[in-house]
Amino acid sequence: MKRILIANVGSTSYKYTVFEVDSKGACIELVRGGIERVSDYESAISQSLADLESKGFAKSSIDAVAFKTVVGGDVSGLREADEKVVDALEAMAYVAPAHNPPYAAAIRAFGRVLPSARKVALFETSFYQWADEAWKRYAVPQKWYEIGIRRYGFHGASHKFAAERVAELCGEAEAAESARMLYVNNGRMPLKRHFRMVNCHLGGSSSVCGIFDGAAVGASMGFTPQSGLPQNNRVGDLDAMAIPFAMETLKINVEEAVRQLSKEGGLLGISGVSNDMRDVRAAADAGNESATAAIDVLAYSARSYIGQFMAQMGGLDAIGFSGGIAENNPWLRAKILEPLAGLGLKIDARKNSALVKSEGVFSSPDSKIKAVAVVANEEIVIVREVARYIEK
Repeated sequence: MKRILIANVGSTSYKYTVFEVDSKGACIELVRGGIERVSDYESAISQSLADLESKGFAKSSIDAVAFKTVVGGDVSGLREADEKVVDALEAMAYVAPAHNPPYAAAIRAFGRVLPSARKVALFETSFYQWADEAWKRYAVPQKWYEIGIRRYGFHGASHKFAAERVAELCGEAEAAESARMLYVNNGRMPLKRHFRMVNCHLGGSSSVCGIFDGAAVGASMGFTPQSGLPQNNRVGDLDAMAIPFAMETLKINVEEAVRQLSKEGGLLGISGVSNDMRDVRAAADAGNESATAAIDVLAYSARSYIGQFMAQMGGLDAIGFSGGIAENNPWLRAKILEPLAGLGLKIDARKNSALVKSEGVFSSPDSKIKAVAVVANEEIVIVREVARYIEK
């Protein structure tokens, strides 16, 4: 039995979940908790460990601490959360300012507060290590590429779980096993029949990922989590020359331009109402044209990426939906998919409407492409992979 603590670190919060993993790989959640308004991670972590001990979980019983690190440039994969990882997180702090500095601080704090436990990082970029080099490259000058400006992809744990679960729900056991064993085998399993899918993770931040035989071929997010689909309040894809133009016209500096794009863009920027889809939908239903436009832009962007990855993989067997917005809004799934009827995708409206925060296939039996709703579970991916890692 292995006991693993997953540390979920935010810019001002710290949440944790403790799992027990048995010899057969079954993951059992034991306890979860968290602390808000964190200013000192070492104090917050010490307090959480004291809380665990008061519930009967001794610090010495924790075998490993797992971190869902975001981006470390050339440092990626599943690995010891050592000083090299911390340095890599800090070097890429400009790319992921809300994630990298807190994780670097938390890793160092755990090293001091819980030295007996293994510290393991699973980078969000890990899932994209097998993607083609043509996807990873931007057409930037070589010296830009050499300093790390390339597509990395994000939401890796969520898309990996969806790759497994969508294949299972579609009856594709071999493809599901290929996705499940991806990091263990360090590559794709040779399959008798290929399985091509796209997953739409729609939530506070959103991305679309193309997945071939359980491994990512690319994603809508590229160099930073800022890119791709319009997010709650992040801009998504944008022509690079728009930034200097806005700076010159609005008389703002680069810091203010970045702040506006990351805090005032996305659903909020288009709708002018909110960055919460519930509020945006309510406003659209009440006749707010800007709110309607925000929904239309999100759906258009998601379809565009579905089509892009379908073309790259030479076809499509399934489309998955995960994340809070996708799981709770059957109407949005339908809005994204209905224009794909010409490709042979047929939605069963009754099945789709019934799937709210639940899983299942909601396409018609005669649909050429299956549509699947999945309840995201990143934690299971993290704890399972870390358990395998420390066992090896």
